[in-house]
Amino acid sequence: MTKIRTRYAPSPTGRMHVGNLRTALYAYLIAKHEGGDFLLRIEDTDQERFVEGATEIIYRTLEETGLVHDEGPDKDGGVGPYVQSERQKAGIYLEYAKKLIEKGEAYYCFCDQERLNSLKHVVNGEEIMTYDKHCLHLSKEEIEANLAAGKPYVIRQNNPTEGTTTFHDEIYGDITVDNSELDDMVLIKSDGYPTYNFANVVDDHLMGITHVVRGNEYLSSSPKYNRLYDAFGWEVPVYVHCPLITNEEHKKLSKRSGHASYEDLIEQGFVSEAVVNYVALLGWSPEDNQEIFSLEELVKAFDYHNISKSPAVFDVVKLKWMNGEYLKAMDMDKFYKMAEPYIKKVITKDMDLKKIAAMVKTRIEIFPDIAEHIDFFEALPEYDVEMFCHKKMKSTKETSLEILKEVLPILEAQEDYSNDALYAALSAYVAEKGVKTGLVMWPIRTAVSGKQMTPAGATEIMEVLGKEESLARIRKGIEKLSNE
Repeated sequence: MTKIRTRYAPSPTGRMHVGNLRTALYAYLIAKHEGGDFLLRIEDTDQERFVEGATEIIYRTLEETGLVHDEGPDKDGGVGPYVQSERQKAGIYLEYAKKLIEKGEAYYCFCDQERLNSLKHVVNGEEIMTYDKHCLHLSKEEIEANLAAGKPYVIRQNNPTEGTTTFHDEIYGDITVDNSELDDMVLIKSDGYPTYNFANVVDDHLMGITHVVRGNEYLSSSPKYNRLYDAFGWEVPVYVHCPLITNEEHKKLSKRSGHASYEDLIEQGFVSEAVVNYVALLGWSPEDNQEIFSLEELVKAFDYHNISKSPAVFDVVKLKWMNGEYLKAMDMDKFYKMAEPYIKKVITKDMDLKKIAAMVKTRIEIFPDIAEHIDFFEALPEYDVEMFCHKKMKSTKETSLEILKEVLPILEAQEDYSNDALYAALSAYVAEKGVKTGLVMWPIRTAVSGKQMTPAGATEIMEVLGKEESLARIRKGIEKLSNE
């Protein structure tokens, strides 16, 4: 059996879009599931769209997500260069384009922009240009004269205008198109660079790529790819076209959505492992109902035949839930390291930040959620005395005031402000009064936090606040209740 070889071939045009990350992930999983090779190829032939620093983003993203490539610009596997501009300088694309010209499968086109503009027409409200094969009929002498005169040219694919072309995709099955719909696409541009479509075919063949993974927006181009493979006499790779990723309104996921790229998501407080896990499920379903996967588990479980044809909806709520599950399961030291910058944005006082981190670990879904859970540690917020009332606890403003007045001297006398010691002292008071623990803890927690919901109980909060601050807040609570 031929060893499976897949590739991720991004263009260095900026941040890595979620759709591109999914393409990389699926290509990686298909290769690794069968013990194959995963290649990285940089497609920088579109010089106008090239963004400085974007190649570094590609490397960094693949490293952070664990998608380690076996071959690439930094790991020569013998089929390089792995950067298309370097391959172009080596003359690879022009060499193969000329081979097609010799076979009659491609031809020089010397038409200027004015003539090309004259061929434009409107179809379904969209202006398109269909080339009329004008230069296909130039004589050998005319072509040589134009080349000798240095006349600008492109090289076009010579597609038939009659009959049909059929290709097979693993997800969408057999697709047949009328050859009359196949334009004579440009293979080599006037600047000498290959087009994306041509370079892809040449590079995939020369690099031994067996499975091509890409978005379904390339389905319409596949017949042209197949005709190139057939023209060269090369074996056509296995095509795996992935469904579109949309937002909740079923529109294409765009940069304006705020979560269209991997870096956007990391900046918003998601963790890399959760992003990879979630992206894997955007169009693919495992055999069972498992939702949480490590990358190693995805490698074992991934079967590309279970990729859906239907568009995948990017559900931020679902991603947040999944991210929360990863945070809950995370090692505490790692969690603290990642949470610390978010905590320090809120807490400027000298407090045990690790204890605060432990309080929120199981209560947040993304790191920015931390602020709303811990802001009361920095400063007691203004709060309504109605918060001292709790029907389930049978707590009223009157009972709360009485309890706070009675526990104040106990807490003033308490030297050890650790959670356990404070809980023991208050439990003794609860036992003496013969009431439920909640009736006592509710007004204390309300007084020391000023919040309806807190990430921890009264004594845990007081341990972090310390004796002086805790007592000041309880006295404030007594004052507020006394003024009612």
